[in-house]
This record gives sequence, C-alpha cells and structure tokens, in this order.
Amino acid sequence: MKKICFYEAFEEEAEALKFYLGDHVDAMFTDRTIQESGHTDLPAALISTRTQSVFPDAWAGSLAGILTRSTGYDHILAYRERTGVPVPAGYLPLYCHRAVAEQAMLLWMALLRKLSVQQRQFHTFRRDGLTGQECQAKRLLVVGVGNIGSEVCRIGTGLDMVVRGVDLDPRYEGVTYCEIDEGLPWADIVVCAMNLTEINRGYFCYERLLQARPGVVFVNVARGELSPTTGLLRLMEEGHLSGLGLDAYDHESALAVALRTGRPSEDEQVAAALALAKRDHVIFTPHNAFNTVEAVARKSEQSIQQMRHFLERGEFLWPVP
Repeated sequence: MKKICFYEAFEEEAEALKFYLGDHVDAMFTDRTIQESGHTDLPAALISTRTQSVFPDAWAGSLAGILTRSTGYDHILAYRERTGVPVPAGYLPLYCHRAVAEQAMLLWMALLRKLSVQQRQFHTFRRDGLTGQECQAKRLLVVGVGNIGSEVCRIGTGLDMVVRGVDLDPRYEGVTYCEIDEGLPWADIVVCAMNLTEINRGYFCYERLLQARPGVVFVNVARGELSPTTGLLRLMEEGHLSGLGLDAYDHESALAVALRTGRPSEDEQVAAALALAKRDHVIFTPHNAFNTVEAVARKSEQSIQQMRHFLERGEFLWPVP
C-alpha cells in the first residue's frame, strides 16, 4: 500500500506536489475523483482530494488521515458524521484567497461588459446589443466576509465601487457591513463568498434572490450548495438576473462526471446547470478560481507541509475542526 494517494490532481498541480514532496515518500497521483478511479480497496493510508470525491464508507475505519486540498471542509464533516468515525483530517485555509477574489472580479466584469456575447459577435463584427457597464460607482454586496470575501471587498474598493459586506462576524476594518435584507435590494452585483454549513445550505435560493433588485448580477465563487441551480435557472428565465457567474455548482460531483463522460444525467440540478451554460450572459468556469501559478505553488507546498507534519507527529498542522 502507498503512503499517500492524491486524487483530483490535475497536471500542473501534480507536478508541483511531486516537486515539494521529493522522492522520500511513496505516493500515487490521479486526476480522477475516488468514484471515477474505480478504486474499491483503500490505496494508501493517507488520502488527499479536493471537493468532488465521494469517500467510501468502508474506508473510514482504515484511513490514517484525510487532507482536503481546499479551504472548505464541509464534505469532510459530512463523511465523519455519516460514518461515525472521527478520521483525522486537515485542510488548507489560506492558499488561494487572492486568486478566488480575482476570479470573482473577472466574472462580474465580464458579465457587466457582456464578454461572452462580444466574443460570439466578433465573427460577424456586429456591435448591436453589446453596450456594457463600468464598475465605477456600481454597488457591490459581498456575502461572507472572510479570507476571500475581504479580498473581494478590497478589489471592489480599488475599482471605485461602493462596497458593503454581510457577515455574522464583522471583524474586518474598512468594510461597511449591512444585513442581507438591506443589501440585496441595494446591490447591483452580489458575490457569494460564504463558507458552507448545514445552516446556510441553499442560502441563495430562488425566494431570497427574488429580493434583489431586478437586473442584479450574481456571482458564486464559494460552494454550489449555497445557490441551487434550479432557482438560478428560473431567475434567469424570468429576467430577474441580468448576469450569472459561477465557479461552484450544486451537485457538482454529478455535474463534473456528466460533463467529463458525456453521459446524460437525471439530476435536476445538473440539468439546470447544463441549460444555463447555453444561455447568453452566463459564464461558468470549472471550479477553477483557485488555479493560479502562485496559488498552486502555495497549495502544493502547504499540502506537503500538512502531510509531512502528519507523518511525523500524527496530527495535521491545520486540522479540520
């Protein structure tokens, strides 16, 4: 048995992980999720994934530890609760906050300027219907002002936007905080940067986003379970949202498998995402907001720090609570 198995390790990440790991630890790498890999037996004492893998319940009693190469860890908590086994687990709290915040900016700016439609109409060189909007003086609401959300606020302020934040713990200086019921009717752009918990699952449902002003742009760079895709499709069809940018998706594992295999899915959230992806003024990215050269280097270095610390001391440097 290998010491470590890294799942969901795309090419650049695998190269960086191998660089920081060196030749002293027996490890294997795959770009597949656990369920796509076909592994039924536990391949290594330590398992590292991102967020799309489904951990087999049968592995719980044999796992030495789990490292999720993500800032979110709700999927680890769910696995522990489901199996009743307190598997030691670690996560990476600080590797990608700037990268994800910049992706949020990329999405809202592209939506304001109708970038996807501009690209399509290049082929006929028509400018009809392409008039966009500038960021300056737009009202930006950031829901979830943590490591990522605070960076989104900084970027928005730097673009001369009017920025407000929503958070249960208003701890960042320089952020003007408000309640969600006040912020939604006020905002031109809403960015979801919340941590996912059992309490806030489905937070940006159809009914809540209907409270936002008509024509609002909605961006989610956090977790897809916070904004059910069926509700987003309905809001786009009704014209309540003028733009939608997602980097995370409800039922994301099923969506990823459907897209990679080309097989149809009966999952209504997957079907809604596929329908939305065909629409104008919708920009979807493949849960890639973290993926910059700088963040991949930090992520890989911190992953190996976590693994080495666990192998030496039996505990993770940054443990999942």
